[in-house]
Amino acid sequence: MALIYCGIDEAGYGPMLGPLCVGLTCFRVETWSGEHVPDLWEHLSAGVCRTLKELRADKRGRVAIADSKQLKLSNQLKTKHPLVHLERTALALLASAGVEIPDDAHFFSALGARLPDQPWYQGEPADMPLGNQPGEIGIASNVLSGAMGAAGVHTEEAAARVISEELFNTIVKKTGTKSEATIHAIGQHLRTIESRWKDSGDDVRIVCDRLGARKTYKGMLERELKGTRATPLYETPERSIYKLEGWAGDTKILFETEAENAHLPVACASIYAKLTRELAMARLNRHFRALLPELKPTAGYYTDARRWLADASDVIDAPTRRMLVRLG
Repeated sequence: MALIYCGIDEAGYGPMLGPLCVGLTCFRVETWSGEHVPDLWEHLSAGVCRTLKELRADKRGRVAIADSKQLKLSNQLKTKHPLVHLERTALALLASAGVEIPDDAHFFSALGARLPDQPWYQGEPADMPLGNQPGEIGIASNVLSGAMGAAGVHTEEAAARVISEELFNTIVKKTGTKSEATIHAIGQHLRTIESRWKDSGDDVRIVCDRLGARKTYKGMLERELKGTRATPLYETPERSIYKLEGWAGDTKILFETEAENAHLPVACASIYAKLTRELAMARLNRHFRALLPELKPTAGYYTDARRWLADASDVIDAPTRRMLVRLG
């Protein structure tokens, strides 16, 4: 019996500047018991590790898969690119599925990540890899492909949805809550999963990181998946599980706290969401530094965003500022 094992996670929920990005990865696991979802870190241990400490000691060329916050290095680091580990994992996984990434434009395209139309996101593509050599990505991809082949695990989907500042603000004004911006992107991913596997007969497990303190998701699921009834199996402060009725296979969706530490597909989704946002912010910073070369880049979080807006005031008029700054 095969399983479609999907993970969804976001990056950029809290910042003042830049887009909100929500990642999705789906894997086909050829053999599973029909009970608990498999531990893909264990199944893929020949090609995957969970921490940078393991990675630094590794001699096999494995990739690290973990919450993106654990893999991104400090922007102040001088010896390595801060995205080196996120990039290595993301590009190796795509390469293992036959997708080569020569620049950030191809990365966005491969994930179906459409950047906002504002000029600060529409600059010239940046060559990739940024912090790795192409040969290093090739080695990592070969090691990962071998582990996946031996374990009967295949990448079925890797995607990211980008919620622009404009759309983010529109959703917040309309609903009064930032969480609906995340739900908007989650809904897009759920409909992708639905289009591919609702009628396939495959068993499906979808795992999302919990949305704050929210415990109930039935209404949200039935709103986003028209014609699907979400039957609660149980709802606790740590985990809420629903059976999606009307799907040909046994399909359940889980909302869990710290899901990226318990489910490899969620960790991968976190990596793609984070790398998508970081590359988008790099474009934003390049655009405005071309206008004001002394302008120091920003990651978009509140305190530094206020510094950046003040420093950039000579090249940012009031309409542009309104387009740049997120509500909430």
